[in-house]
Amino acid sequence: MSREFDLAASLARGVEDRSGAWSFIEGFAAHWAEPLQSGDGWPEEELVAAEARLGVRLPAALREAYRLFGRRRDLTGNHDVLLAPAALSVDDSGEALVFRHENQGAASWGILLDGLTEDDPAVFVRPDLAVKSAERWEAWLERLSLCFVEIVLSESELADRTCCDFLYSEDDSIELLERHCARLHFPAYPIGEEGNGIRWFLGPDVLLRDDRGLAILARGRTVEDLDRLRELIPGEWLAT
Repeated sequence: MSREFDLAASLARGVEDRSGAWSFIEGFAAHWAEPLQSGDGWPEEELVAAEARLGVRLPAALREAYRLFGRRRDLTGNHDVLLAPAALSVDDSGEALVFRHENQGAASWGILLDGLTEDDPAVFVRPDLAVKSAERWEAWLERLSLCFVEIVLSESELADRTCCDFLYSEDDSIELLERHCARLHFPAYPIGEEGNGIRWFLGPDVLLRDDRGLAILARGRTVEDLDRLRELIPGEWLAT
């Protein structure tokens, strides 16, 4: 790996296939967190035990992600929860293999059981609503490897309170974001919400997430990086 990490270029390659996704995550961890090391992933026997317990074969992308960085909570669990192999489950409707929960139980992410035979299947999300009959699995991202890239990016927004910030979007916030920062090559999501979906941007050493025009999350490499961003996009920034 080169000494410099070009986040935008690496992410553009990372969305092409799961090999690119793992390379991006490896580079991102090395330059925005801590490098991946032996022991950061779950051992093969844990995955085999999960398969035996569930009676299913885990998709290749899920196995690869878990083996590479599945135990790195700083990359996967600052807010929402990537389940350990022993906690993987089939949802109560018998439709999907659940691998991630929202931190307050408001939603779950899963792979439809019909997609488990695919190496890199689509990911779906299901809200936990008061009216259970209204809950259904909705398309999230078209490939599991893309979902893991999104997990690492999103969890990085809450990794370090001194370098992370949050802004409820004001009248011109998104316009300033689009003017001063570059849109990253990652598809807007959830699927079907491309015109009003979640988008990723990169400023000078600052990673930003536009949450459907409602809020902006920012992660700087340093506190000074965030200070420069606040000058470019003024507003009531709230430390996360």
